[in-house]
Amino acid sequence: MNFAGTSTLITGAASGIGLACARHLAEGGAGRLVLVDRDAEALEQVRFNCEVVRIAGDVGDSELWASAALGDLDHAVVNAGVPGVGPITDMPFAEWRQVMSVNLDGVFLTLQAAMRALRAGGSAVLVASAAGIKPLPGLCAYGTSKAAVIHLAKIAALEGAPRRIRVNAIAPGGVETPIWYGTDWFRGLEAKLGREGAFAKIAEGGTPLGRFARPEEMAAQIAVLLSNEVSGYTTGAVLVSDGGHVL
Repeated sequence: MNFAGTSTLITGAASGIGLACARHLAEGGAGRLVLVDRDAEALEQVRFNCEVVRIAGDVGDSELWASAALGDLDHAVVNAGVPGVGPITDMPFAEWRQVMSVNLDGVFLTLQAAMRALRAGGSAVLVASAAGIKPLPGLCAYGTSKAAVIHLAKIAALEGAPRRIRVNAIAPGGVETPIWYGTDWFRGLEAKLGREGAFAKIAEGGTPLGRFARPEEMAAQIAVLLSNEVSGYTTGAVLVSDGGHVL
């Protein structure tokens, strides 16, 4: 896969899958990375041997994208997201809206800006989730937002096709990323078992392969979908990478 000299937009780029994608592309010869994250301090610490443009802010803020200087892009990784845990009957509407603001509004705004900036023949990958395919109790907001992301990717694939812009989605299962750290139930497990033990315990109950993925594994698969050499005839697809979770 050849990413030499390419320009790529990545959201949620200061940690987890986004940071792993940035590192993977930088190591693959990327010439320019446009990195977006709401954690300005963490974003400032990201350093690679290529041009790095840092944009600190909330992807769900339309004003952020109105002023963002993206330049011409070859690729986009639409990755930023937040968790949301709670049953339908108990979830406050404000929390529902907060999840949707980042996970769906933010994806739409990012994708809109990216598709305007992508060169003909470019590609984008939207990071969805296995929770958008397999319904799970307690994930009403998160799962619904990710299901919508999958459908949005397919519509974008159709709309991008006349310019040979490919749009695909990836639906990870459990990945060892900081998105878990903010949930009370994960913190409870972590207090008892340690971080590695907490991830192993969760995987034990719902992942046939018996483990969570590393962010670097997801980054490598996203790179495959971005690559015109490998996936030039693939658009509107959803790569489920979940250790068998949806089976």
